[in-house]
Amino acid sequence: MLDAVRAELGERGYDELTLDAVAARAGVHRATVYRRWRDVGGLLADLLEATGDDDWQPQDTGSLRGDLAALNHENQAALTERPSIAAALIAASFRSAEAARGLRRLWEDRYARCEVIVSRAVRRGELPPDTDARRLLVAATAPLYHHLVLLRTPPDPDLPDHAARTAVLAASAGAFAGSRVTG
Repeated sequence: MLDAVRAELGERGYDELTLDAVAARAGVHRATVYRRWRDVGGLLADLLEATGDDDWQPQDTGSLRGDLAALNHENQAALTERPSIAAALIAASFRSAEAARGLRRLWEDRYARCEVIVSRAVRRGELPPDTDARRLLVAATAPLYHHLVLLRTPPDPDLPDHAARTAVLAASAGAFAGSRVTG
């Protein structure tokens, strides 16, 4: 079933992805698909979960800047591959509660796994000990999502490194230290 979702997404794109087309490609009755998944967002959430590498960890390049740049290059690749399951799930999350839950699970998992980047940087003396990992990670990765998803600009090969460098400068100056900002 998930191979059918991937194939349909690749051939038709997110906007033309339908449960009926997935059922036909998979050779199952449409009621089977509708019973298991209420909408395309649910299919995409399951596809993302199934294709995720449970052993994935952020790279350890030996520096905060290198680690964040490597993470950004991975994110850029995921958002620009064809088909981009990540970009399709982001789009689906605006229309499907199931996709929105899947996307939140993905983000929570990735942020938790990426906290090690900040821990390593604190141990190396690159960051203040009270650096808020989540705030730093959001600041380091947000420019990619802004440019690629919101503005839909072509991938800039320099953006992953630039965003990492900017976040490191801010973090080194203590911008993400102390209590978390809420609201």
